[in-house]
Amino acid sequence: MNLLTITIFLPVAGLLALLFTKDGKQARWVGMFGALATFVLSTFVLFKSVNLEPSEYALTSDVAWITLGKFDVHYRIGVDGLSGILIFLTGLLAFAAALASWNIEKGTRGYWAMFLLLHTGIIGTFASLDLFLFYVFWEVMLLPMYFLIGVWGGPRRIYASIKFFLYTLFGSIFLLAGILVIYFAVTSDPAFRGNAFSIPDLTAYAQQARGAGGILANYGANAGLVANLVFWGMFVAFAVKVPVFPFHTWLPDAHVEAPTPISVILAGILLKLGGYGMLRINFPFFPGVMKDAAFWIGLLGVINIVYGALVAMAQTDFKKMVAYSSVSHMGFCLLGFAAMTPEGLNGAILQLFNHGTISGLLFLVVGVVYDRAHHRDLNRFGGLLWKMPVYGTIATIAMFASLGLPALSGFWGEFLAFVGSYKTTYYEGAKLITLIATLGLVFTAAYYLRAIQRVFLGKTNPAYESFPDATTRERVAMIALLVPTIFLGIYPKPLIAVYQPAVDAIRLLVG
Repeated sequence: MNLLTITIFLPVAGLLALLFTKDGKQARWVGMFGALATFVLSTFVLFKSVNLEPSEYALTSDVAWITLGKFDVHYRIGVDGLSGILIFLTGLLAFAAALASWNIEKGTRGYWAMFLLLHTGIIGTFASLDLFLFYVFWEVMLLPMYFLIGVWGGPRRIYASIKFFLYTLFGSIFLLAGILVIYFAVTSDPAFRGNAFSIPDLTAYAQQARGAGGILANYGANAGLVANLVFWGMFVAFAVKVPVFPFHTWLPDAHVEAPTPISVILAGILLKLGGYGMLRINFPFFPGVMKDAAFWIGLLGVINIVYGALVAMAQTDFKKMVAYSSVSHMGFCLLGFAAMTPEGLNGAILQLFNHGTISGLLFLVVGVVYDRAHHRDLNRFGGLLWKMPVYGTIATIAMFASLGLPALSGFWGEFLAFVGSYKTTYYEGAKLITLIATLGLVFTAAYYLRAIQRVFLGKTNPAYESFPDATTRERVAMIALLVPTIFLGIYPKPLIAVYQPAVDAIRLLVG
């Protein structure tokens, strides 16, 4: 069986194994084994995605699934460097989140079932090379995340889970509508010779058409208008996931109410699916529209960066501060996407990966102190570094990485996004947008330094004198994400080498 197929469905095998467990303890071990095995297999998938040519995929599989005349859906999967690093990131965060889930007592088997099903949906989305299959996996993720927040979340979990569900479903409607418009357009176009749902076939046709309508050239005089509507509709679907202002308001509520390990997955992986969808579908399918839309995408990026940082600076809830920091940091991805320069795209993709490890680590940091203090009020801590030196050191490094300190991984994505954005000639006004975006660095430094001072420095709050340092399990989970944060900050070249052919392909298709 195809290695990629095994990686996608191994978590489902773990879910089925949960049916034969007798108690919560057995369920934990099954879930932990499923997460660890997913991580191991995702590592092999990463190795298979190295040294590929632009637009080349490894571990491909193509099996007819639903054939009804021209409605020809295939189980079509494969990986390139871009999807390879994100599948690996999924496996890594699954392992760290599984360790953080060890103390879940409520409905243990149900929790682990939803946890594993969620990872099948995520990996399947990254691996899909068929539009319909992509949409199926995209929707599969919705159900387990809804229950993980709504059942195992905090006091306002019902509100947060419903809000997450409605926002995501709202975006999915636009995604499905776009897929249907594309299907009807290409199946009635005599110039199109491929499969109407094949992402590689549609991408190749868009490259051949190169007109204002892209793959919707069959609409004739209305092709440009229809292409714009489909482009922006699908952009909204992906923007909800990123999340892009003003579709971001579900994120802080979901993060605050979600249990710690689910916040790790939510920030580390689910937000990346939006950026991945833009790179894999939105931009290559409609290169003409993308060029016209670049200014607005860059503008949305700078709004995310500055607005997210300002709101994060106003927070007193530790977890909500980290949640809004994710809104800010994902703005750098939009800034790099809009530039369409080698530096800009490299910075955006580095940010996708590095923000995944850093934000996941930060939510683990919040979870450790919340388990002891049972609150997240930044103003009620103080001096924890002296009582919890290992935990305090890891937390401080994570915050410095997030604010973009050189020699830590958060620096490279932001730096290259700025360089690529400032030098681009892809759209007018890029220099001004870039200069405004740099304000985000100042605000980010302000709220992280203030958080470090309030939580870890100064005099220790007497109420927390007896706090134990991070346990072995907590240390392993945090160090698993700390290692790539430090390594890629010092030497990012190996990661860049994996996805560079994908960057070359995107620039050839869109630029």
